[in-house]
Amino acid sequence: MNSTVLTDTLPEAMGDVPGICELPLTRAVVQYRDVHEMDDPGGRIEDIGLAVVVEGRYASSAEALDLGSGRVKVLDLSTELVVLDWVYEPTLDHLNGLLTARAAGQGGEALGRYGFRLGLRILERVGFNPLTRPTLLRLGFRDICRDLDLHEGTSIRIVMGPGRLTRVHLDYDGCALLFRTAFEEPDAQLEHALLSAFPDAEVRRLVPVVGSESLSYQVRWPLPESLAETRGCLAVMRRGIGALIARFEPERFDALDRVLDTLGVRETLAGLQARGPRVHPVRVTVSSPTSAAVH
Repeated sequence: MNSTVLTDTLPEAMGDVPGICELPLTRAVVQYRDVHEMDDPGGRIEDIGLAVVVEGRYASSAEALDLGSGRVKVLDLSTELVVLDWVYEPTLDHLNGLLTARAAGQGGEALGRYGFRLGLRILERVGFNPLTRPTLLRLGFRDICRDLDLHEGTSIRIVMGPGRLTRVHLDYDGCALLFRTAFEEPDAQLEHALLSAFPDAEVRRLVPVVGSESLSYQVRWPLPESLAETRGCLAVMRRGIGALIARFEPERFDALDRVLDTLGVRETLAGLQARGPRVHPVRVTVSSPTSAAVH
C-alpha cells in the first residue's frame, strides 16, 4: 500500500469548509437574537427570542414563529444556530392552523396564548443550562420593562434632566445592563448614580472607538448558574433601575410605585419549575463588600 500523502491534490486551506450550515430545521425550537435580525438592541417587547421554525428547508432563510409575540420572522440561522428542542408534527400543524386563522382575522389572541404557554413548557422541559440562560434573562428583563417603561422596545428610558436621556437594555448573553447616553464625554452624575444603585456589580465605562459615537456604561454581574440565581440577579436589576428612576424622575417613580403596589410586579420565571441539581452550600463565608469602581 502506498502511504504517501498526496498534498498536491488537496484544496486550498479551509477550501473544503463551506462556512455555512444548510439543514432542514422545520419543527426545531431555536433561539435567536440581534445577530439574526435588525431590531433595536434588546429586541422588541413582544418577542422572547424563542421560536418554532414553521418552514426551515434552508437554514439561511428559515421562517420562525416567535413564541412571545406570535409573529413570523425570517431568520438567517446558517452561521449561528441554537436548537433547544423539537416539536411534534401535530403541534406544528396546530400552530399553522392558528396562523391561518389569524390571517383570516380570527384567533389572533389564541395564537399568542398558546405560543407563550408552549414556550414556557419547553423551557421547563429543557431546564436551566447555559443555552437557556439568555432566554430566561430576556423573559425576566421583559417583565421589568413592562412594569417600568412599557413601549415597543425591550429597554427602559430614564430622563436625567433636560436633554439628558439614557436607555437601558440587557445583554442577555453577558448578563450585563447597558446604559446608552447621547454624550461623548464621561457623565460624572450618571457614574455616581450607577455606583450607588448597583453597589455589588462591576461598573464599566465603554469608550467608543469612533470619536463621533456616544458613550455608554456597562453594569455586569457573574453569569447565573441556576434559575434561582437568575431570578435573584433580575431582582437586583429591578431594584437598581427603580432607584435610578426615583433619583432622576421622582414623580414618575411615585406613580409607578402606586401601580405596582396595587397590581404587583410581573415575574414570569416564578411560574417555572426549577430543574437540575439542587445546590447545598458546604461552607458559607461572610466578607465585607468591596467598593465598586468605574473602569
